[in-house]
Amino acid sequence: MPKSKSQQETFLHPTPMLDELESGPWPSFVTGLKKLANRTHNPMVRGALDQLEYSYETKMGYWKGGVVGVRGYGAGIIPRFSMIADRFPEAAEFHTLRVQPPPGFHYSTKSLRDLCDVWEREGSGIICTHGQTGNLMLIGCTQDNIQNIFDQINQLGWDLGGAGADMRTGMSCVGQARCEHACYDTLGAHYKVLQRYNDDVHRPSFPYKFKFKFSGCPNDCTNATQRSDCAVIGTWRDDIQIDHKKVGAFIDQH
Repeated sequence: MPKSKSQQETFLHPTPMLDELESGPWPSFVTGLKKLANRTHNPMVRGALDQLEYSYETKMGYWKGGVVGVRGYGAGIIPRFSMIADRFPEAAEFHTLRVQPPPGFHYSTKSLRDLCDVWEREGSGIICTHGQTGNLMLIGCTQDNIQNIFDQINQLGWDLGGAGADMRTGMSCVGQARCEHACYDTLGAHYKVLQRYNDDVHRPSFPYKFKFKFSGCPNDCTNATQRSDCAVIGTWRDDIQIDHKKVGAFIDQH
């Protein structure tokens, strides 16, 4: 028999300060985390909410880094250990996997559903798509289970992205696949660079991080100018072409 709403809500502990973030007119990440926790009864999500509530009370952050990885890779995992694990043991570890996207973020619904199934079964179920890193961020798992998670998603065709002093995950706009403004093949350029530097994505060997972003036109939908080290932006290579008759007709009409 499915649990009643009141039974589901008792899974979470009181978080009065976080509740305030649900009171405004905009969507709240707190609401999303609560729904996930109540649906899956995942103690990691509950622990993360409890620790965040405590952080708001004390005005302090309590996450620290460390070293967590998978075999053969020196990057792609963002370690997060709680400095107050004795107080919130359910959130003692909350590591993140950075998963590389395909150029232009072209996914099939099946590939995303399969990834979500693995992550909800083995991790916290929290996913960020996409930050300025360009990665699919799978947020919240333990060190003991991280190799198992990677093996499962790798069998589905996914790979880890960059982190640390390496070639970071590239990012490209949808380009000529569906945008009339694209001045070059962003997907092809992204793919070629990815193939050339894939080893440097997985095994940090640089003195500092380096990132490519590919935007097909000066609209710069990937924020390449602001958020990359090598911004590849398409530009028009001819005189600006204007249909003066149509412009004049538009002006007369309006």
